[in-house]
Amino acid sequence: MGAAHANGTSARLAWLDALRGLAAMAVAFHHATYHYTPDLRARLTAWFDPGMYGVLVFFLVSGYIIPASLERSGSLPRFWVGRAFRIYPLLLFALAAITAIAAAGLWPLRDGLGDMNGWVAALAHLTMLQDLLAVPNALNVLWTLSYEMVFYLLVAALFAVGLHRRSAGVAAGLATAAGAAVLLGGLPSAGALARVAGTAPVVTVTALALAAAIGCAFSGRPAVRTAGTVLGGVLAAVLLTANGRVPLWEGLVILAVMFTGTAIYRAEHRQTGVGAAAAGGGLVLAVAVAAGLWHMGGWNLPADQVLGLRRAWASAVLLAAVTFAVGMALRHRRMPRWLTGLGVISYSVYLLHPVLLVTADAVFGRPGSDAPLWLAVFLAALVPASLLTQRTVEEPARRLGRRLARRLPARSRHDARDDTPAAPRRAVARR
Repeated sequence: MGAAHANGTSARLAWLDALRGLAAMAVAFHHATYHYTPDLRARLTAWFDPGMYGVLVFFLVSGYIIPASLERSGSLPRFWVGRAFRIYPLLLFALAAITAIAAAGLWPLRDGLGDMNGWVAALAHLTMLQDLLAVPNALNVLWTLSYEMVFYLLVAALFAVGLHRRSAGVAAGLATAAGAAVLLGGLPSAGALARVAGTAPVVTVTALALAAAIGCAFSGRPAVRTAGTVLGGVLAAVLLTANGRVPLWEGLVILAVMFTGTAIYRAEHRQTGVGAAAAGGGLVLAVAVAAGLWHMGGWNLPADQVLGLRRAWASAVLLAAVTFAVGMALRHRRMPRWLTGLGVISYSVYLLHPVLLVTADAVFGRPGSDAPLWLAVFLAALVPASLLTQRTVEEPARRLGRRLARRLPARSRHDARDDTPAAPRRAVARR
């Protein structure tokens, strides 16, 4: 994708592409260091976690642009069709690839996944909520998609009841809840709901509730549409608070970060006060850093490891915030062509790199010590491979999704009271 024109619509997009490109490569670099430079990784992650940094930048970008993709048309059906055709084709491709690799005996499924009922594991991954369903992720990066889905459900629910402009308040509320969760320690424990009711029943009920929530969004009856969308929000809240894999404070911080991105978008478009957005964002940043410093790493590790985990978390949070702020400050500037190009293929980079890592391990093995050249070769090979899947899997599916979405009603019953400025068309479509 070419460099953005300074005064065009694509210039307003370029900074988001640049952030996505940086984030995706940071995550890929982090995971590749496990395979090719473990000593370097150990020294680096004692001070900074590039994987968490990249994920937090992704979450800020999602929070900034995802609500715009809903509010631009005011159509819940268009929103869900767009999300499905944006996320699922490449997700299914990656899941099929890792399953085929395991079936061929080249690399085993991730710990615990092979021992589960196959239908339960598959159904959980189809909901994208597997990380909140006590089901191991087939790929290590898929846990973030569970939080993306929770965010979609909450954004849709807030929109359905007309509270979607309260992003700064929602972010602050989630941050406050995260602070309270830190004080509560490990309550509730990971996967608590699944342990009580069983994983298979929780997965089944979740899949049915999710299907009902999204299905109701396509209803022509406002009451049905609202009720179903609120059901989705309730489902997201229950899973987040009662069945998460990560500690509750961390899950709440992740959602607070995403809603901070939304609050920044609203302040920029004068839908809310800059002061409210700044206060909410400041609270989220403070709680995120403090919670990690207080609780990250638990109490069963050596003191130096705990200290390293806490430093790495805090530096990742702070640098992600700085990166997003710099991106916003430069949003009207021309972005480097190579960086915006990485942004275009960032989703492929993100989902494809774990598949390529295990394939390379199976075929070539791992070096016995740090091999920076292998790391560089892997990252260099990842870019054209991601470009291939972006063009052959992502882009055709996205075009089909657009065609289908255009056949759906453009505005919902919120049209009369929603004066949200139209978001940049290409910005909404890409993410």
